[in-house]
Amino acid sequence: MNYQKTRNTAETKLEITLSDDNAPSNIKTGVGFLDHMLTLFSFHSKLTLNIEANGDIEVDDHHVTEDIGIVLGQLLLEMVKDKTTFQRYAASYVPMDETLARTVIDISGRPYLSFNATLSKEKVGTFDTELVEEFFRAFVINARLTTHIDLIRGGNTHHEIEAIFKSFARALKSALTANDYQGIPSSKGVIE
Repeated sequence: MNYQKTRNTAETKLEITLSDDNAPSNIKTGVGFLDHMLTLFSFHSKLTLNIEANGDIEVDDHHVTEDIGIVLGQLLLEMVKDKTTFQRYAASYVPMDETLARTVIDISGRPYLSFNATLSKEKVGTFDTELVEEFFRAFVINARLTTHIDLIRGGNTHHEIEAIFKSFARALKSALTANDYQGIPSSKGVIE
């Protein structure tokens, strides 16, 4: 099933489709490093992303990065609401050469982000590395996930961020996998 949303503000114009059909993604954000990270996210989560984004990147990459996180989170929330069963909890450790990242996710309906990653440099190319946390905060809050992201070992900044995106993607993939419960994996019978 495809989930689609547009977002038009004075700062960004986005059209995003999310699906779990594992088809090839088409990602055009106008921010090269973000395209690379979202491509990795799509591959490791097995979620298909079609993103067409135009933003005020002549100012900086903040608005387009955050707004993509917002919309992806909203789309994931729609997807979760349609699922009859899923694992709910998952964790993933991902090394990227000298770096190591861990993500733990609970599809809880309670948005919370613990982001413990001191990145080595302030920029990768022209991309401000502080936007990594902004992206995940926007995504997690709008998807209503409880998420803990930890950079356990650092090194090359590109590797640090790549390990974070991959660990998040793999944890999310596992959390979305069907489980052996009858229905929603909550003793309350609902996740809101």
